[in-house]
Parts: sequence; structure tokens; C-alpha cells
Amino acid sequence: MAVRVDFNISLDGFATTTDQTPEQPMGPDWMRLVGAYIETRTFRERVFKDTSGKGTTGIDDRYARGYFANIGAEIMGAGMFGLHSFPDDPNWKGWWGDEPPFRCPVFVLTHRKRPSIEMAGGTTFHFIDTTPAEALKQAVAVAGGKDVRIGGGASTVRDFLKAGFVDRLHVAIVPILLGRGIRLWDDLRGLESGYTVESETAESGVVHLTFRR
Repeated sequence: MAVRVDFNISLDGFATTTDQTPEQPMGPDWMRLVGAYIETRTFRERVFKDTSGKGTTGIDDRYARGYFANIGAEIMGAGMFGLHSFPDDPNWKGWWGDEPPFRCPVFVLTHRKRPSIEMAGGTTFHFIDTTPAEALKQAVAVAGGKDVRIGGGASTVRDFLKAGFVDRLHVAIVPILLGRGIRLWDDLRGLESGYTVESETAESGVVHLTFRR
């Protein structure tokens, strides 16, 4: 079992944007940040249910396949779930649709307690107000020996990195400049010293960095 992170950031290190609107809750810059990933055949099949065979099949797709492989549980922040969009709506089930792509128990870190939500396809969202260490303990207990993924956002990932809990960190550096948002690397000076680091450049221009314990 490993604790994993797979994340997209810009050249200047930002993993989130600040251009959200009610009509575009993730903002137009978000699509620039994850565009190469969305274009992969694996993403189209897994998230969009597109079985036409369309989509890229190169290096980006290989990492997309790896993203979904062997995950037994996931931990994410309230923002990644979408709690801030409708914080007071008890019927709001997040912005991942009726059949989220996770297909495993997902622990959402939030100060707003609410009942668990069981979704189609095997995803169940559990809302917990606890520390990263306790959240990881709960996730490992239900993962069945498979990996636990720290899904995001940037602040949540950084908390788990600072605590030393992450065994493998994959960062896809997208060749765009955002100039603002939340940076992944803040307060992580010397992180690389605890890992071996490999890099690979995809056909899209995305640089894939992998840190392994």
C-alpha cells in the first residue's frame, strides 16, 4: 500500500486558479491546466464514458491510466468536492456528477459535518473534521490493501507532504503561466531530499515529475 498524489500545476507552480464565477465554478484557466489530461483516451473513457476510442494515447495517457490504477480510498479537501459552491444545501452532492470517477470511499476534509453520500459506481463520500493523520488512518482501514490517493486541492496535498505521509508524488507541469492562485510548493523547501526524482516530457509539452520515497 502506498500513499499517492497525482497533481497538475502551472510553470509557476500554481495548482488552483482565482478566476471562478458562479457560471464557471472551476474557472476558464482550470481547463488550460488540465487540458492535456482531459484529452487522453483514459480520461474520456473513465470520466465521460466515451468508448469510441478517441483521445490521446501517448505519455499523458500512460500517466492517466496510472492515476486510476489500484486506488482503494481517496482523501480530498472540501474545495475539491465543491462544498463551497452550495455550502448550506443539504442536497448538494458535489460537482462530480451522479457517477463520480473515484469508485471507492472518499474522505472529504471539512468543518461542516454532513451525512455520507453513496453515489453510483462505487463512490461514497464521507465528510470528516479531523487531522491528516487521522484521515489517513481511516482511509487505510477501508482501502483493502490498495493505495490511498490524496486528491487535492493544493492546500490539502501540501499538508500531507509536510507531514511526511506521501510515498509517491506525481506532478504534471503544464507549460502555461497562471500568475496567481494557490501554489503547491510553498513551505516545502528541501522536499526532494527524501525522494528519488524522475522526469519525462510528454508529446503535449507537459513535464511529468515523479518523486518516489
